[in-house]
Amino acid sequence: MIAPISPHIALPALTPVASGVSGSGQEFQNILASSISGVEQKHAEAQTAVNKFLTGETEELHTAALAGQRAELSLELFLQVRNKVVQAYQEVMRMQM
Repeated sequence: MIAPISPHIALPALTPVASGVSGSGQEFQNILASSISGVEQKHAEAQTAVNKFLTGETEELHTAALAGQRAELSLELFLQVRNKVVQAYQEVMRMQM
């Protein structure tokens, strides 16, 4: 018998969605703020890696290149999620009541 593969990546803990609509939208705001700060952090890490390479603190070009790729992918992911959220909002607004 084949044993199942155990996941190596832990999924984040999700909180159950409460029934009803929250007027404050605080949860969404927190998620959005943390996502933006994550993208900004990746950009800052990439900038630091490039500066270290240019000043000669490190001789590893691949470290700077990888940091730049991570920052770029982080931004692309954020933009795609934003596009999907906007698309979902537009779809909800088109629904007839």
